Amino acid sequence: MMYRFDYLVFIGRFQPFHLAHMQTIQIALQQSQKVIIALGSAQAERSIKNPFLAQEREQMILSNFSQEDQQRIVFVHVVDVYDDQKWVKLVKDLVAANTPVQASIGLIGHFKDDSSYYLQLFPDWTLVELESLKNSISATPMREAYYRGEIQTQYFPQGTIEFLQQFQNTPVYDELKQRFTRQDSSSF
Repeated sequence: MMYRFDYLVFIGRFQPFHLAHMQTIQIALQQSQKVIIALGSAQAERSIKNPFLAQEREQMILSNFSQEDQQRIVFVHVVDVYDDQKWVKLVKDLVAANTPVQASIGLIGHFKDDSSYYLQLFPDWTLVELESLKNSISATPMREAYYRGEIQTQYFPQGTIEFLQQFQNTPVYDELKQRFTRQDSSSF
């Protein structure tokens, strides 16, 4: 099969992995031999905004794809760096470590809001700009519902639903839920 790219890079936090993320990867797999998923906020500590560790997100994402597609997905872990130049260098270095020198590399994503400006920081990669997928669903309200005990199944593929259900039975979830409840009540 002829692909437009050797590698397409998809950058995100995937906290949690939802249907628009999945659709983006499916589109990337149609256009590229391999997809590199750059997992943002890959530092080790958990927070209300980043409840899942990088390895957990890898598991969550892969659980939604066939064995064949899983073989075409590569992960790199991007820690938070609050300097655009350093962050771009970090992402490029991680991608370069996982690709041959002459590989054709593209970047896939869509301009959701102001936080999507990073898509313009890689001018040497061809941008595959997508229209809003799944009506611009956002993970933030999904996380908030999750901390209230709800899993909004209409927004998630089956593998993510199962991951979230299992994670709800952990002490880590209970701790994050308590932190969220304390934060939520102090904002009134």
